[in-house]
Amino acid sequence: MTEQPAAPDGPLIPMPALTLSALRAAVAQIAPAQLPSFAEHLDRAVEQAAAQSTIAPLRTFLQWWGEFVAIQRYPARAARLRELERAAEEATDREVLRSALAELQQITDLAHHEISS
Repeated sequence: MTEQPAAPDGPLIPMPALTLSALRAAVAQIAPAQLPSFAEHLDRAVEQAAAQSTIAPLRTFLQWWGEFVAIQRYPARAARLRELERAAEEATDREVLRSALAELQQITDLAHHEISS
């Protein structure tokens, strides 16, 4: 039997360390369809780091995927993010767009806070 989250709205997995191997394992577990994007993004980050002689692109990569995992490990949060992205794309009313973008920002701010803690 597969282990279920402690609460219905709890995380599927604990927040992993912001390391390449930990994030790859987390993505493989909670969003395996995103592994090709993970690998492509990593390749670009490595190429940029080498070309620029800086590790900044690698830090950005780890932060981006850390935030992705922080969001995706909560199914309800991930679903709400997708709903808000659709609402923002389809919005014809300025207030609807502003509201969707504000909530999107809250979700990404929360994810950023989780990886910074």
